Amino acid sequence: MVSLIKPRRLQAGDNVAVVSPSWGGPGAVPHRYAAGKRQIEQLLSLRVVEMPHALAPADYIARRPEARAADLMQAFADPQIAGIITSIGGDDSIRLLPHLDLRVIRDNPKVFLGFSDTTALHFACLAAGLSSFYGPSVMAGFAENGGMHRYTFDALKRALFTAEPIGLVPFNDEGWTAEHIDWSRTDQQDRKRALQPSDRPRVLQGAGIASGHLLGGCAEVIEMVKATHWWPPLDNWRGAILFYETSEDAPPPQFIRYWLRNLSAQGILNVLSGVLIARADPKGDPDYQSRLEAAFVDSLAEAGLTSLPVLTGLDFGHTQPMLTLPYGAQASIDCERGTLTITDPGVI
Repeated sequence: MVSLIKPRRLQAGDNVAVVSPSWGGPGAVPHRYAAGKRQIEQLLSLRVVEMPHALAPADYIARRPEARAADLMQAFADPQIAGIITSIGGDDSIRLLPHLDLRVIRDNPKVFLGFSDTTALHFACLAAGLSSFYGPSVMAGFAENGGMHRYTFDALKRALFTAEPIGLVPFNDEGWTAEHIDWSRTDQQDRKRALQPSDRPRVLQGAGIASGHLLGGCAEVIEMVKATHWWPPLDNWRGAILFYETSEDAPPPQFIRYWLRNLSAQGILNVLSGVLIARADPKGDPDYQSRLEAAFVDSLAEAGLTSLPVLTGLDFGHTQPMLTLPYGAQASIDCERGTLTITDPGVI
């Protein structure tokens, strides 16, 4: 894979832009957005700069992908802005494709952070040659009910604020949550969500140590990116560790089988070094995670890949707390210990 440009590390006092490239969440639930903004400014000592349409009404945002793209291009081009954070995900950032200039991204490398629907824009950054970051958004992560989780905060600091290798991904001993709370209720913002006990990550198959660069994102959004100009060529996948998670929609595991068959048909599964599966939002189904994992194991067996290392139960999905993963960074799965180590720094 061609080496990706790593952005400069963030430091206290930096300006970070907020963009709304998907759903117009800040305009729809302003108190939730304000809670996340406070966490960014108070915990990270960063200055938030809101792009012109970031706080616009949600229906305005939905109708104008070109305005969303203009905000993103302005944020990348502005030399006074050190990083960009998405306000929230959604389901249509792929609509920005005809309105983005990848040269602007390539010529102005900086931290770009978000998850879920932001997957499409991470693939745009990848196509431009920039390493971006799969991690919390303003309204989902920073604005966590009752305050940002320590695990999320620590992972973010390691990935974005230090030029040292990120190192061993620690066990999440805080617990995890996918409890659904009505964001429109201001009285719920300070109520912490109930946490479930965390199991350690598990190896589904494979042995030894598997190393490669990190590529992946949200399953449903990956489907939108396939066959576009942003979709990586096969050589970009060669030797990669695929990180894969599902949204709060909890797509049926049979759909995962269909989508993995596509990756197999493209030759992608056969050139991977390993796979990471996130802890999934079960959406009320206690068996969802195990059925999702079975879909992976069955699909890999179908492709003749019964020894490809697969580590599951990591916290980079639609549950909280969550990790921050740098695209293109070298990482290693230790199948004996059931651990993930990111051997590269995320930033310079």
